[in-house]
Amino acid sequence: MSGPNEIAEALLDQVLAAPRADRRRVIAIAGPPASGKSTLSQVLADQMTAAGVQTMVVPMDGFHLDNRILVAKGLLASKGSPETFDAEGFLRLVKALPAFETVYYPIFDRERDIAIAGAGLVSGACDTVIVEGNYLLFNAPIWRDLINSWDLSIQIDCPLPILRQRLIDRWLTHGLTQENAIARAESNDLKNAKLVASQSLDADVTVSA
Repeated sequence: MSGPNEIAEALLDQVLAAPRADRRRVIAIAGPPASGKSTLSQVLADQMTAAGVQTMVVPMDGFHLDNRILVAKGLLASKGSPETFDAEGFLRLVKALPAFETVYYPIFDRERDIAIAGAGLVSGACDTVIVEGNYLLFNAPIWRDLINSWDLSIQIDCPLPILRQRLIDRWLTHGLTQENAIARAESNDLKNAKLVASQSLDADVTVSA
């Protein structure tokens, strides 16, 4: 199993050579919760920028529905599942990324558990955007329409036992007890991880992390 630096280095030439459909290249890095999407995306973006191609990361997490909406819908306990995101809003953003010179997007503040509108900016100087998220290749209504926007799609494969431990560790760092961290990981996060594994469209590239 390789680390993010090694994986990014192995991907670099292929990503740099990926043809673009419009003025800005859009790369997808998809994978289950705790598979290392955010870390790999940022490392790859840094390597691309160092190679002279200005690249930034746009996370899908900014499209979490607000907790008040999830409570009203009875979905708070399953936050992170596909139905707890603004999929249509996310699709609109992804469609804007290739052609629009300036694009604003929401960012998710994990500590406060809220999305902040207009907190991210893709400027005209940005050549390539790496979009990262769980459901970028999800084969379900609305989500599957994303596939046509990727100039290159990358899927991260990670064994469930490793995901389980990473998820438990994540919730421990957020102040949950060991018992609650295990319950949170097993009742929701791993369920979503299995969903990603079983209902994803084929990626152009699959990596192990």
